[in-house]
Amino acid sequence: EVQLVESGGGLVQAGGSLRLSCAASGFTVDDYAIGWFRQAPGKEREGVSCISINDGSTYYGASVKGRFTVSSDNAENTVFLEMNNLKPEETAVYYCAAYEGVVNSELCVTLGGADFGSWGQGTQVTVSS
Repeated sequence: EVQLVESGGGLVQAGGSLRLSCAASGFTVDDYAIGWFRQAPGKEREGVSCISINDGSTYYGASVKGRFTVSSDNAENTVFLEMNNLKPEETAVYYCAAYEGVVNSELCVTLGGADFGSWGQGTQVTVSS
């Protein structure tokens, strides 16, 4: 059974940092791309960042570029999202999702994960001002 479990969310002050983890089971991340997405109440889901595990290519939404870093630990079948200098408007539920193959910016950011097949339950990130 394919399963993705996010962890690492919480409450942080503006300017603070959090590291999210996405633990995958039931499949090997090597042949997949893993994406991070977020959805705030009343807003559409937004593509935050993706990593194609096979070739290591990464993609970031414009609003997080330079502050967020996506990485993977293939031995642990886990993908991470390091988030720095967080802003109150980034308060949202953060999800990870899997895409079989290699993604590009359009699949990750523009389409907001519409083509990603397996999703985790999400982890809440709250940034206080």
